[in-house]
Amino acid sequence: MRRYGKDADEDDIRNRPQRRGSRPRTRIRPKHEDAAEAMILTVDRGRLTCLVDGGTKQEREIVAMKSRELGRKGVVVGDTVSVVGDLSGEPDTLARIVRVGERSSVLRRTADDDDPFERIVVANAEQMAIVTALANPEPRPRLIDRCLVAAYDAGMEPLLVLTKSDLASPETLLESYAPLGIRYVVTRSDELESSGAEAVREHLRGRSTVFIGHSGVGKTTLVNALVPERQRSTGRVNAVTGRGRHTTVSALALRLPPPPGAKPGSKKALDPGWVIDTPGFRSFGLSHIDPSRVILAFPDLEPGTAECPRACSHDEPDCALDAWVADGHADQARLYSLRRLLSTREGGEGD
Repeated sequence: MRRYGKDADEDDIRNRPQRRGSRPRTRIRPKHEDAAEAMILTVDRGRLTCLVDGGTKQEREIVAMKSRELGRKGVVVGDTVSVVGDLSGEPDTLARIVRVGERSSVLRRTADDDDPFERIVVANAEQMAIVTALANPEPRPRLIDRCLVAAYDAGMEPLLVLTKSDLASPETLLESYAPLGIRYVVTRSDELESSGAEAVREHLRGRSTVFIGHSGVGKTTLVNALVPERQRSTGRVNAVTGRGRHTTVSALALRLPPPPGAKPGSKKALDPGWVIDTPGFRSFGLSHIDPSRVILAFPDLEPGTAECPRACSHDEPDCALDAWVADGHADQARLYSLRRLLSTREGGEGD
C-alpha cells in the first residue's frame, strides 16, 4: 500500500532523526591539538581534580570528567592527561579529559588472592613508602613482603617507614630486612612536628612517592606532618581488635613544601616532590602477579635459585634455596617469609 500520493516530493516525506541525534556517526576522533597537559590529583565519584601548568606561576586546579571517547579507559591519581574546555579553575566550571598519557609505572592490587578484579592504585609513582607501626598495631612482616612484591613488580623503589618508635624498638624488624638493602627511616610520634617530618622529607625530595600501609599505622598522620597546609582526617586504633579505622577514603596527591633555603623559582622550589596518600587496607592481593616473579622481592635469595630444578616452586625437597640458606648466604627467616608468601599467593594459606 502506497504511503504517499502519486505526485509526492521530498517535502512530503518525513525523515526520522537517529535515536542518538541526527549527527552521522564517524570513527574519526578529534585530535584536540589545543589540549593542555595536567596531572590527576584525586578522583571523587567521576569528578577528577587536575593540576594544570604545574610548577609555574599560572598553575591552578581544575575539575574535569572523562570524555566519552576514552570509553572504559580508567584514569587514576598520578596520571598525566590532556584536558580541553574551561580551564580557568573558577567555581562550577568543568573540563574534559580527552587523552591519558603513557604511564611510567602502575601499582596494582587485588582485594584477595582469589579476586580476579585488578585495581590500579596509582600511576607514575617512582617510590613506594611502606608505612608500618612498630606497635599499636603490631607489625605485619608478611604484609610488608607483599607490598615489596608489588613495588618491584611496578618498577618502584621501596622505602620502609617505621612509625611509633616511642612505643617499641625497630631493631628486630630492621634486622630481618637488612639483607634486602632497603632504605628505611624511623619516626617517633612526638617528633613528627619537628625533626621527624624533615627526616622523612629527605627521602622524598624530587620524587613521586605513594604511601601504602594498613589502617592504624599512622600513615595519614605522617602525611599531615609532611604537608601541614593540607590536613586530612585521622582515626584511632580499636583497643579490642588492634586494628585501625579507614579514615582516608580516596587517594590524594599532595606537593611537598620547598626545602629550607630553596630559592624561589628554582627547581627545588618548583619540584620538591609529591606524596600520594592512599586509603588504608587490611589485605594486599597479588593474584595479578606471576608467582615466578615473587622471588624478585627477595634479592638476597634470588642468586640461590640458579641451581633449582626447572619450574621449581621454591617449596619442594629439591629446591636449592635450602642449601643456599644453610651455607649462610641468607637468613632462614627470609626463606620462611618467601615460602609463606608463595603459599598465600597460591591460595593455600591466608595472611
